[in-house]
Amino acid sequence: MTELFLSAFVTLFVVIDPLGCGPIFAGLTSGASDAHRRAMAIRATLVAAFVLVLFALVGQPFLRVLGIGLDAFRIAGGIMLFLIALEMVFEKRTARRETRAQEVSADPAHDDISVFPMGIPMIAGPGSIASVMLLMARTDGLDRSLVVLAALAAILILTLVSLLAAGWLMRLMGKRLEAMLTRLLGVVLAALAAQFVIDGLKESFPNVLA
Repeated sequence: MTELFLSAFVTLFVVIDPLGCGPIFAGLTSGASDAHRRAMAIRATLVAAFVLVLFALVGQPFLRVLGIGLDAFRIAGGIMLFLIALEMVFEKRTARRETRAQEVSADPAHDDISVFPMGIPMIAGPGSIASVMLLMARTDGLDRSLVVLAALAAILILTLVSLLAAGWLMRLMGKRLEAMLTRLLGVVLAALAAQFVIDGLKESFPNVLA
């Protein structure tokens, strides 16, 4: 169980990137009051939690309705996560997030950024949705599913803490440390993504890749 929790925790930590969400949130809420900033941080985390738990619980039945096998989803999800990992290693993901944040800040109609872009897609984006579905697909039994959900809860709590302490974290980490951490986690995510693809291929072609 410990191994499953750590695997799920690391995967979700890398994909959701709580520490990376903090600086973006700080930039988007620079003119807001402390009370409004706290409310948006809590709301963004709750929205993301609802979306991710929903896909964790009903994602597999939804795939079956569409006629998509879990092995095909493992392969597709692994490839998508690998592309995210490449963006992290070459710092394209951070640049894209900052560009999105600037576009939202430039529009005065976006006073509340808790649902978009913070809740969706910065926290509950395609990568995190695919990850939580892949992790749930690898579990067998209620107890192991609860372990994955516990890891997700821990990541969301960490994300909320990061949003609430965004300004302090930015001063503590600095640009260089943040860039180094992002690249290191990108390499870890690439390895995890490759493992998802390997698992999908093994299940699809058991006689060939035995």
